[in-house]
Amino acid sequence: MNRLAEVGGLLKKIYRIYSNDVLTMLQSRGFLDLRPSFLEILMYLSETPEATIKSIGLYCDLKKQTMTSHLNELETRGYIVRKPGTKDRREMIVTLTEYGEKFKFAMLECIKELESDYFKQMGNVELDRIQLMLEKLYAEVRREDQQSLL
Repeated sequence: MNRLAEVGGLLKKIYRIYSNDVLTMLQSRGFLDLRPSFLEILMYLSETPEATIKSIGLYCDLKKQTMTSHLNELETRGYIVRKPGTKDRREMIVTLTEYGEKFKFAMLECIKELESDYFKQMGNVELDRIQLMLEKLYAEVRREDQQSLL
C-alpha cells in the first residue's frame, strides 16, 4: 500500500476516535443531538465569531450542498443563526446562538480534558513533534494539490 495512503488512513482513524471521544463527553453534558460532522463547523465558529458560509466551507473543505445541509440542521437545533452581512446583504454571516455559546464552552472543556489525557500518554515534546510533522505534511500535500489545479 502507498505510504501516504497509510498515513492518511491512520489520521482518519485517529480523528474518528477523537471526534467520538469529544461527542461522548458532550453527550454526558447534555448535548445529545450532534454528529461528528458538526464538530468541525462548530469549532470553526467558536474561533471565528462572525464567519461567512464561504469561509466555513473553505475551512472545513465541504461542498456547498453538504455545507448547506449541515448549517440547516445546526440552525434547526438552535446552535447557529444566519443573517445577511452588513457590507454585502447577499453574503450570509453565521454566528453561534446563546445555546451555541453554551455548547462552545462545554466543547472547549472537553477538548482540554482530552488534551490533558493525550499529554499524559504521549508527552508534550512528542505531541509538539507530531503537530509540526503534520503541519509540514499538510502544507506539502496542499501545495501539490494546488499545483495540480494549474
